Amino acid sequence: EVQLVESGGGLVQPGGSLRLSCAAAGFTFTNYFMIWVRQAPGKGLESVSGITAAGSSTTYVDSVKGRFTISRDNAKNTLYLQMNSLKPEDTAVYYCASIGAGYWGQGTQVTVSS
Repeated sequence: EVQLVESGGGLVQPGGSLRLSCAAAGFTFTNYFMIWVRQAPGKGLESVSGITAAGSSTTYVDSVKGRFTISRDNAKNTLYLQMNSLKPEDTAVYYCASIGAGYWGQGTQVTVSS
């Protein structure tokens, strides 16, 4: 059974940090480009960041550049998103996904508020 399970979300004050994790199982994680996508309340999906299969190249949407860092541990089949200097506009449900394989996680809520 294919699983992508996100964790690490929560409530944090502006300027704070969170580290999201996405544990993958049931498919060859190491073969796929992985992404983090978010959906803010009342808005559409936004691709936040992506990382190549080997972890050698990353991409970020402009609004998170310099604040978020995507990484992966292929030995642990796990994707990460380190989020620093969080802003209220980062509030969203965050999903990990492998578009190439067609798999999505269930999402984890991140709320940035004082």
